[in-house]
Amino acid sequence: MSDKQARLRRLPSVDSLLVQDAMQDLLRTYSRDLVVDAIRASLEESRRRILQSRPPELDEKALPERIAACLRRQFQPAPRPVINATGVILHTNLGRAPLSKAAQQACLAAAAYSALEFDLDNGQRGSRLRHASQLLRDLTGAEDAIVLNNNAAALILILRTLAAGREVVISRGQLVEIGGGFRIPAIMRQSGAQLVEVGATNRTRIADFAAAVTPQTALFLRVHASNFKQIGFVEQPLLRHLVETAHQHGLLAVDDLGSGALLDTARFGLDAEPTIQASVQAGADLICFSGDKLLGGPQAGIIIGKRALLAKLKNHPLTRALRVDKLTYAALAATLQHYRRGEALTHIPVWRMIARPLAEITAKARHWAEQIGGIVMSGESTVGGGSLPGASLPTSLLAIETSAPHEFLAQLRQASPPVIARVSAGRVLFDPRTILPEQEADFLAALSKLKE
Repeated sequence: MSDKQARLRRLPSVDSLLVQDAMQDLLRTYSRDLVVDAIRASLEESRRRILQSRPPELDEKALPERIAACLRRQFQPAPRPVINATGVILHTNLGRAPLSKAAQQACLAAAAYSALEFDLDNGQRGSRLRHASQLLRDLTGAEDAIVLNNNAAALILILRTLAAGREVVISRGQLVEIGGGFRIPAIMRQSGAQLVEVGATNRTRIADFAAAVTPQTALFLRVHASNFKQIGFVEQPLLRHLVETAHQHGLLAVDDLGSGALLDTARFGLDAEPTIQASVQAGADLICFSGDKLLGGPQAGIIIGKRALLAKLKNHPLTRALRVDKLTYAALAATLQHYRRGEALTHIPVWRMIARPLAEITAKARHWAEQIGGIVMSGESTVGGGSLPGASLPTSLLAIETSAPHEFLAQLRQASPPVIARVSAGRVLFDPRTILPEQEADFLAALSKLKE
């Protein structure tokens, strides 16, 4: 009998495993069918490893724990919380902006019954739009605001309401593709607006916009290139010039701002990202931006601007289809309150990470190296999430040498909670900038367990 056959014969049967005390504990928590399926899956994995001449991952005594782990994975929350050690602050694949503690608590409180569309002062039905509109007006200086489920939806609603069947003039250099393969021209087609491209890929002047005006023109659109950067022989008209020219021709000027910064990124050594307030001051009729990028809140598409135009948007049938729920309003309002109180840099995780001093990050990386080994090396953190392309912040990294770095990463992804890191030059790298303070103990425990 070959070694493979002997190992296969030693595998226990489903029935023999079911009578073990550990399986009886599982049967009190899960249904018999679920436990049997988990047993079969675990045994099949063992057979596969044997047939591939790989060492058995677990012996027979450890099979019950593998079965229990298989069941736990099936009933974990989805999406699972993870530890972001990549140094990418707005990591699109990890949910972009992490919410502040206050925003998380607001979501939990609103998850029960809440006065979403109920006016507590007069006891009558109210509007859900009010929960963020006043805060947005106060913070930006805009006349009114509306919140939708994402910024692509915001742009579609604007164009569908104000430019369906008419022309929208945009620079060729701003025909961007946003995440997931969605392109501005495709969004405009879905809205029913007719795209009119002006200028060249690298240079567009205000005269190009003026020359494109016809009786069918509805508005000028500026789209901020938030996920790429043009350098060299480039030119785009200033927003205030775009607004002036649009208004001279009786047209609207719409600014798709994208990342939605309320604070000046240049203060932290980054490129100057256009702020929401600057767009309002430039006179844009409508401005749209994301809630989960530099604003630091939940996924949302926020439109601010002139009251009369917002009234038209609110009355459009699409608005109901694109509206957000009570949890989004709760998280967004709590996030905006941080700005109102002047505490964004200390309470909103995105801004706390951006503003975090290098000396503090270096001290943290050294502390980790003393505890679990590894070396400290200099590196770069990035903002990510379609914001500030190419911009980075100096950081210090914990680097761990391992003969199989990608296998090490795979094992980290099986931790609880999973740890997401990156590999460079054969080293596994961990950036303290993006690890939340409350996750540090779990992070160190996961690394310590792997290095045992």
